[in-house]
Amino acid sequence: MKKVIITIDGWSSCGKSTLAKQLAKQLGYVYIDSGAMYRAITLYFLRQTVDLNSKKEVTKALENITLEFEYNEKSQQSEILLNGENVEYMIRDMIVAEKVSDVAAVKEVREFAVDQQKKMGKKKGIIMDGRDIGTTVFPRAELKFFMTADIAIRVERRFKEMYEKNPNVSIEEVKNNLEMRDYIDSNREVSPLRQAKDAIVLDNTNLTMEQQLKYALGIAQNAIEMANPA
Repeated sequence: MKKVIITIDGWSSCGKSTLAKQLAKQLGYVYIDSGAMYRAITLYFLRQTVDLNSKKEVTKALENITLEFEYNEKSQQSEILLNGENVEYMIRDMIVAEKVSDVAAVKEVREFAVDQQKKMGKKKGIIMDGRDIGTTVFPRAELKFFMTADIAIRVERRFKEMYEKNPNVSIEEVKNNLEMRDYIDSNREVSPLRQAKDAIVLDNTNLTMEQQLKYALGIAQNAIEMANPA
């Protein structure tokens, strides 16, 4: 059976990764977390104190980065490795969250990440979420979703996620971080966040995860059937 590429773009904290993981499990597809890739690059840049305004430093740093995904049987999900080191939990820290949009806006960084992502999608049968997956990385993907939700709902979701890992985080910090990321992501010069013309909009403000999955799974199964006419 011919496999397809499914892209999920949208604003921060809309549940893109959650839906992508659920769909991948249901369909037997590979889930690739593009956001984790940018976060891992950001972590490396922070560790090496890379000057984002220096093309030379950025290029040199990228030459020393290897990104891979490894399936964790215990957590039953793919986790990212940065130069062989599992950094899945480190990249979720607020210090990384505060810098990731700035790093992701750098032209050389996006070119590096997009090249990696395209290589991962050559065999198809993947689901990838991010900001520019359906517009820049896989503009010819068979199925594209664009996720959105009210800002208040998104802040609440992100706060709960962050609080579990860092009880000292405040809801105001989370709100400011989300608004900053939304602005940077949608206003950057290279591959800004935007809805692909052929994307299906999924507003999950008032949807449960079960309702969202049922809706998206039906659309995905239909897309796969269309790619495999009898």
